[in-house]
Amino acid sequence: MRFLVDNALSPLVADGLRAAGYDAVHVLDYGLQAAADDFILERAKAESRIIISADTDFGTALALRQSTAPSVILLRRRFPRRAAEQVALILRCLPRVEEALLRGAIVIVEGSRMRVRQLPVTPRPVEDA
Repeated sequence: MRFLVDNALSPLVADGLRAAGYDAVHVLDYGLQAAADDFILERAKAESRIIISADTDFGTALALRQSTAPSVILLRRRFPRRAAEQVALILRCLPRVEEALLRGAIVIVEGSRMRVRQLPVTPRPVEDA
């Protein structure tokens, strides 16, 4: 798997994933630290990379686009603040979500919980009152 770590997380996260044997880059590696989310999404898609971020805008953008790629791992709320702990958390989650990520998914990691939404995100039907 190939990863693109967003500016919301430390470059040390990409370093840790590389040390674990993954192809991982940080937006800083590309000089994209100030790039718009749409540009980062397109870069990740073009390079078949999974975005790792704490920025919920990526999930929203994918839903609005009805896109099937790129996949996103979203670290939310109670995730560890130290890069080494974030890497450990991601590495623990990957075996359980690898297949979904390769098909196209948003994986939301909140503390010890994970939720997986397959892409494209389809709107939920509104029930008549």
